Amino acid sequence: MTGLSDTAREKLAHVSTATLTTQLLKRGLRNQCLQGVSRLTAHDRNMVGEAFTLRNIPAREDIDQISAYDDYDHPQRKAIETIPAGKILVVDCRQDASAASAGNILMTRLQVRGVAGFVSDGGIRDSYEIAEYDIPCYVGGPSAPTSLIKHHAVAELNTPIACGGVAVYPDDVLVGDAEGLVVLPAHLAEEIAEQSFEQEKMEVFIAEEVASGKPLRGTYPPDEATKARYVEWQKKKDAEA
Repeated sequence: MTGLSDTAREKLAHVSTATLTTQLLKRGLRNQCLQGVSRLTAHDRNMVGEAFTLRNIPAREDIDQISAYDDYDHPQRKAIETIPAGKILVVDCRQDASAASAGNILMTRLQVRGVAGFVSDGGIRDSYEIAEYDIPCYVGGPSAPTSLIKHHAVAELNTPIACGGVAVYPDDVLVGDAEGLVVLPAHLAEEIAEQSFEQEKMEVFIAEEVASGKPLRGTYPPDEATKARYVEWQKKKDAEA
């Protein structure tokens, strides 16, 4: 499967997750917005990238000792060292944020490697510091305890997982803004990017119409007369550009 095109990536960087959920609903997809996960980092640009996944199962005391991290091939470390630049590391912590799924050192490594973002329905430690990082970060909340207290990282990387109550498959496209974090099935991402971009152009026009005194009936959603005015409005905008 070919990756997300630069054109689609750029469009997804400028549309809202609200618009994306509408486009997904038009295609019958209702459960694509992660729950219990919010943006930690402060910048206001969209996070866009394809998923690279890591799955956790519940930790067990006889296995998940602190010495597990002495293994440089520990799945958590391996995921951080093997995820391709431009992708988003998505971590399944079974919606349990009572232990951290990463901290400042691991997040720094992801940032240095050019990873497009970090998503986990678990917790994160060093949150006050990571909040200032350039790499986008969406998590279940701050949490001081280390991952091993609650989570056992599974050796097989980049497999289908659940995160925030949503199925995430490798190379699905994630888009995050201040309101939410949405998963686009990989095979739909290109067309959703295009139609979301067009939807938001139409909604700029509709907002202007409503602000000028037009009633909702015939305007939102637009009837044929409103659509015709939109075409003329867009022609004028294009001529001014």
